[in-house]
Amino acid sequence: MDLLIFDLDGTLIDSQLDLANSVNAARAQMGFPPLAIELIQSYVGNGAPVLIRRAMGPDASEALVAETLERFLVHYRAHMLDHTHLYPGVRETLDQLRDAGKAMAILTNKPIINTVGIIEGLGLSGHFFRLYGGNSFDQKKPDPIGITTLMAERNTTPDRTVMIGDSGVDIRTARNAGVTACGVTYGFHPDSLKSDPPDWLLDDMRQLLGYLP
Repeated sequence: MDLLIFDLDGTLIDSQLDLANSVNAARAQMGFPPLAIELIQSYVGNGAPVLIRRAMGPDASEALVAETLERFLVHYRAHMLDHTHLYPGVRETLDQLRDAGKAMAILTNKPIINTVGIIEGLGLSGHFFRLYGGNSFDQKKPDPIGITTLMAERNTTPDRTVMIGDSGVDIRTARNAGVTACGVTYGFHPDSLKSDPPDWLLDDMRQLLGYLP
């Protein structure tokens, strides 16, 4: 594989507590009670606007959702590294892949400003040649534009590219781009991998090394 593309939340980082705290802080500012962390976790994966729409419920007005979203983004920007950490084995795997000369990128539906801040805060900036977030393109995952753009930037092909993620969204993104799909079982959405099975399945990120020459 010439190009390894990673999802962020639920794949490289466990960010569920900071996300949940920011969602509940925004809800509290709008006069709503907190939601369970596990429920908020189930809403993550399609970008901040979808997260807040789900967190506010189907009856919430667009104006209410928009204001809550703004409050969420402000709070999350200030607190996104309070509890967020890398999953076991992630740092050593990324170190080995970097040292082996593998080209790596991030493709997430998280806003790019938060993506950059987290990668910098965790000391991983030197591992990735490109970071793309949910607002880097007009379309979010599972649209393949992020993968196809990265392949063009590295002048590589689908058969030499793998997308690694924790959800069916990531697997569908890989399928839509015609690249190898790799899923992790420890993330936010392991059940979604049953309906969208990957080509490779990891219980620990270190197992990825066994698939690569």
